[in-house]
Amino acid sequence: MPAILSIVIPTYQAEGTLARVFEALMEGLPSGLVREVIVSDGGSSDRTREIAEAAGAEVILGQPSRGGQLRRGCAAARAEWLLILHADSVPDPGWAEVVMAHTMSSKSPAAFRLAFRARGLAPRLVAGWANLRTQVFHLPYGDQGLLLRKSDYEKSGGYPDQPLMEDVHLVRALPIAPVLLPLHVVTGAERYLKGGWIRRGARNLWTLARYFAGVSPERLEKSYRR
Repeated sequence: MPAILSIVIPTYQAEGTLARVFEALMEGLPSGLVREVIVSDGGSSDRTREIAEAAGAEVILGQPSRGGQLRRGCAAARAEWLLILHADSVPDPGWAEVVMAHTMSSKSPAAFRLAFRARGLAPRLVAGWANLRTQVFHLPYGDQGLLLRKSDYEKSGGYPDQPLMEDVHLVRALPIAPVLLPLHVVTGAERYLKGGWIRRGARNLWTLARYFAGVSPERLEKSYRR
């Protein structure tokens, strides 16, 4: 069976998490599922590029804007399907089998169920809301990973070169609504631990509401980073 999957990872100062992601992705190699891993870096000054090259990934360099980085990475991808992962989002063991099964049985885009690298009720509630949002409103965020055919990606116009909400823009433009995969991706919880689970969650909802109301991504990004 020909390799059908290009994995695209946007990075910036990701040396602390990237090796863990590559370790998880290795299970996609023996079956021949993965054709290539593309790291689209936004000018990291740490060991991000070194780690990516040592793992055999193709590294693309450019300005630090997640939308622009993803656009460049996906443009370079040559496989039939794309899997976009954040540099701190690690799919659970068994992901390769789940992805293979989905690509053989469905044309729909898909996202993993979200879990955080943290314990307690608050992480479960926030992740539960994200999974419900995906299931009911078909609106996964980038930290859940996104699996889709490259033809659907291109039909949608691809990722916009913007610093925030690039994932929401793409998902809303897709010709087919995303579905949830029966497996988790575990992502970092640093921003929630620093800002508070309730406060950060409410801030994310407010940012999404403002984006839907027409506030520019650049203006939202300035508010979000403060």
